[in-house]
Amino acid sequence: MPKMKTHKGLRKRVKITATGKVVFHKSFAGHLLSGKSANRRRRLRKPGLITGKNAAKIRAAVGG
Repeated sequence: MPKMKTHKGLRKRVKITATGKVVFHKSFAGHLLSGKSANRRRRLRKPGLITGKNAAKIRAAVGG
């Protein structure tokens, strides 16, 4: 059986940490920020974390 190909689009959007966690950047933080609350803008600055079965599928797709 051939090797599984890396999903190139997903690889550009997520990072697999050394411990195997899946980290991504949150959306809606690029522009039009004046209409969002300061608390929401602060939350959008922090990286997101994907856990559970979704993280396992992503790790398989990016080969990590």
